[in-house]
Amino acid sequence: MSESMLFRLSAFSASPDGGNPAGVWLGEALPADDAMQAIARRVGYSETAFLAPLAGAQRTIRYFSPAAEVSFCGHATVAAGVVLGRTSGAGRYRLSTAAGAVLVDAVEAADGWRASLRSVLPRHRAVPAELLAQALQCIGWQPSDLDSRIPPALAYAGAWHLVLATADAGRLARLDYPFETLRALMLAHGLTTLQLVRRVAPAQFESRNPFPVGGVVEDPATGAAAAALAGYLRDAGLLDAPFALQIRQGHHMGRPSLIEVGVPAEGGIAVGGQAVFLGETT
Repeated sequence: MSESMLFRLSAFSASPDGGNPAGVWLGEALPADDAMQAIARRVGYSETAFLAPLAGAQRTIRYFSPAAEVSFCGHATVAAGVVLGRTSGAGRYRLSTAAGAVLVDAVEAADGWRASLRSVLPRHRAVPAELLAQALQCIGWQPSDLDSRIPPALAYAGAWHLVLATADAGRLARLDYPFETLRALMLAHGLTTLQLVRRVAPAQFESRNPFPVGGVVEDPATGAAAAALAGYLRDAGLLDAPFALQIRQGHHMGRPSLIEVGVPAEGGIAVGGQAVFLGETT
């Protein structure tokens, strides 16, 4: 393949009707920043990943939402891993991201291509009281809606997310917020998404992820936030590592997604799943 190609996939789903769509641009050299932003805006998905060069186990990757560049994106990385598997063969690839090196394994299974990434080292910190109060007000939650077993946290595994957990399924089912107000609040605090979660079983969560900083009301599957959440659960001692999680997302918006998370005793977080091709253009 000598020309640049733009692939469209849906990550964290076996069906084109589920998962989170992503663009994956593959070429010999990355376009200029304004060109990548224009392509991402034209594609219109929550993220488009740009990969170069065309060959080799080591590549550079950058991520653009329709509104801005982001430091790291999990679902677009899984989609990129599937593209690399199909175009260059199954195996391990080392991707250089703005957040650091990320390993991606691409495998072809009986049900299609799958990819798994290993995140950068996660970390977390406490949420400032003012930020927490403003975020809760934006999404219409009360402090009493929070699950005390999973305290609010700022969590990172390549990008920062505000983790808010509730034990109320009805509360998570209702999502309405002032787009520009929440966007401004998140930009002021360097947040990529809100990670709104409910623990439904010992190893299973459901999640919703407002993403106004990317120009998107809600993300149907957020691999970076899944890694950040898992790292927080481990490093805060809320779950004993090693452990595995399943995170279901997108079903509230009609695009069911399944994110598979593997959490070792230390180091980066493994996030994987299937991705299906939706189309490609030169």
